[in-house]
Amino acid sequence: MDTLQEVQLRSKLHNLYQEHRDLDHAIAAFEASGKADPLQLQRLKKMKLGIKDKILQIENMLIPDIIA
Repeated sequence: MDTLQEVQLRSKLHNLYQEHRDLDHAIAAFEASGKADPLQLQRLKKMKLGIKDKILQIENMLIPDIIA
C-alpha cells in the first residue's frame, strides 16, 4: 500500500468515526425524547452497525500482516 492510499484510508476512517459518533448521539437523543419510533430507531442502529463494519474493514487494511 502506498502512502497516498494510506492517507486516503485514514481520512475515510476519520470520517466514519465521526459519522458513527453522530449516529450514536442521534440515537441517544431519539431515545431520550420519549417519542422514539421503534422502526426508525432500528434503522439508525443498523446504519451505525454498518459503519462500524466499514471501520473494522479499513482498520484491517491499515494493519500490516505480520506473522509473529
